[in-house]
Amino acid sequence: MKNLSVFLCVVSFCMISHVYGNIRISNELKFKKKLSVSCYSKDNRMKTEIIKPGEQYEKYFNTNVFGTTRFMCTLRQGPNYRHTQSFTAFKQVSPSDRGALWDWRARENGIYLKVWAGKHEQGGAYMHKVFDWIY
Repeated sequence: MKNLSVFLCVVSFCMISHVYGNIRISNELKFKKKLSVSCYSKDNRMKTEIIKPGEQYEKYFNTNVFGTTRFMCTLRQGPNYRHTQSFTAFKQVSPSDRGALWDWRARENGIYLKVWAGKHEQGGAYMHKVFDWIY
């Protein structure tokens, strides 16, 4: 009976302290260019979305209990969506990683990132360029 009580306490604690992740991708492209966004993880494939200038794509999701959640995204822009970049848009590094908002910005000269909270938090750091577009 004591073992059952301990087990139930552990399970309920895990459920209460479950971690969530968040990806935000904003279209800051000029000249009224639309941005195609396609994201997936090992278990989920999100619908491809077309984001208008000044708008954003935002997805919330549950992370796994093992701390290994990753989401990959592919962004496409320009004439016929020829300019592209694929990258890891969210990465949980351990079970103690408390999740975070990974805030991405698509701009003419590349793709920028700021992480808000979690193991990758960048504190007071500003948006910084992470990727160039592949032509």
